[in-house]
Amino acid sequence: MAAPPSPPDDAAGHRERLRGRLLAGGGDALLDHELIEYLLMLAIPRIDTKPIAKALLREFGGIGGLLCADAEALGRVKGVGPSAAAAVKIAHAIAIRLLKAEVTERPILGNWQALLDYLRADMAHHGIERFRVLHLNTRNMLIRDEVMSDGSIDQAAVHVREVIRRAIDLGSAAIILVHNHPSGDPAPSRADIAITRTIADAGAAMGVVLHDHIIIGRNGHVSLKAQGLI
Repeated sequence: MAAPPSPPDDAAGHRERLRGRLLAGGGDALLDHELIEYLLMLAIPRIDTKPIAKALLREFGGIGGLLCADAEALGRVKGVGPSAAAAVKIAHAIAIRLLKAEVTERPILGNWQALLDYLRADMAHHGIERFRVLHLNTRNMLIRDEVMSDGSIDQAAVHVREVIRRAIDLGSAAIILVHNHPSGDPAPSRADIAITRTIADAGAAMGVVLHDHIIIGRNGHVSLKAQGLI
């Protein structure tokens, strides 16, 4: 099978200009669709990636939703094959890895904004509810970040005994609960409040402190501790 044709001179010139703006001015020099266009260009270099970039941003509501989309969903957009989907997912993985590094380097309670940035980047745009537990040592350093369950579109199964047992197994001095609301609204439900208090009581009985329960939504986050609900 013949190789796809090289891009015409005007397309090549456009890509040169994008690269020049990126190298001279950094990411802020490019619009959202231009960032995605350039990323896709590296994965599928012989076609015009601007229409694909714009279609992806429309489909997923912006860069956050796009980066969090799974490969199957990405592949349903015309022009997105395995190489393009992998490019999007590797960009997301690198961003999450960078943000997580900021969280692990210092005690979490003194590095709260970095934690929120990491959690929002990783969870705010998930289409299903995910429940995770952050395990801390006596210095409040992160020792383990674990997803405990993935639920339906509006509910994640949380088993109190499993949460506390895992904390004991890891020697955790404290834990932080985190889950997302796919609806986008981070306001806690009565069930959220009830399970938080149950885990707090169970942990206290076993010497494990519950520092907080953070709910992540596209429209922000809620700390149950800050709201006086723990």
